[in-house]
Amino acid sequence: MPAPTKPAPSTPTLPAEVTLESIRAAQDRIAGRVMCTPVIENALLDERCGAWLHFKCENLQEMGAFKARGATNALFARSAGELRAGVVTHSSGNHGAAVARAARLRGVPARVVMPHNSSAAKLAAVRAYGGEVILCEPTVAAREAAAARLVAETGALFVHPYDDPDVISGQGTIALELLEQVPALQWLLCPIGGGGLTSGLAVAAKALRPEIRIVAAEPAGADDAYRSFHSGVLAPPAPTSTIADGLRGALSARTFALIRAHVDEVVTVDEAAIVRAMRALWQHLRIIVEPSSAVAFAAVLERKVDVQGAHVGIVLTGGNVDLDALPW
Repeated sequence: MPAPTKPAPSTPTLPAEVTLESIRAAQDRIAGRVMCTPVIENALLDERCGAWLHFKCENLQEMGAFKARGATNALFARSAGELRAGVVTHSSGNHGAAVARAARLRGVPARVVMPHNSSAAKLAAVRAYGGEVILCEPTVAAREAAAARLVAETGALFVHPYDDPDVISGQGTIALELLEQVPALQWLLCPIGGGGLTSGLAVAAKALRPEIRIVAAEPAGADDAYRSFHSGVLAPPAPTSTIADGLRGALSARTFALIRAHVDEVVTVDEAAIVRAMRALWQHLRIIVEPSSAVAFAAVLERKVDVQGAHVGIVLTGGNVDLDALPW
């Protein structure tokens, strides 16, 4: 498959705050606090897709999602003084639960701003880890405004869901593990929302294996990353419509710059494809993942990338789904 032509970036170059060294430091920092997740293969899915698929199961993290890595690194990178008033974040669910869990490990309070239409499973997860949930309207602006008010009122440290070098470095540890587990890896696919996961994976993977192909997959109903990548101009936040609630965030200037520098392609998939991918993962791997987690696999199933005959890593990002509301 010929390499896609990328227009020249139009955003200013940001400092190299996320590097292979910062990701390796994160790996040391979170060791023993976050699980090294397994990789699962399935011969029938390999045959169906014409490639060797290696599923990195971040849905098996204790709190059910890759977000445990970034949140844990961010909180354990901070001093006790910085955390004296606890932490504040905003989240559609998984980052909030991850911050609540990391805050509990550090012995500080966590307040999490969440949209009032968040899934019941994700609301319950935040509360189970001791996080205080503050509900808001389901828009990025409402989440940011509510979080800013809490920071002003409490003096707590704000931990951004993805626009934070420590969070991004923590997510990048997935690539370090996966390349050790599957040395022959030629492609690496992941879902993209705000870009923290994609940025961290891409920085680590390209530093260790420059020839590896990095592809981010996004719902067609929340395609700001796709539009930004292909235009070379950072698209502003826009209304979204997708069952993949964890991918509704918009890229930041930092994640956009990292993605433009290290990612080979961004593709989109429709809602029906996401549901088909979720179902196929249950039927063949016997695991249930949330819609956001299935998007990268959907891109392979729908032939959005030509991975024929290759070893392909696919990050299954989370499994926090409401079992009473599965989309099939």
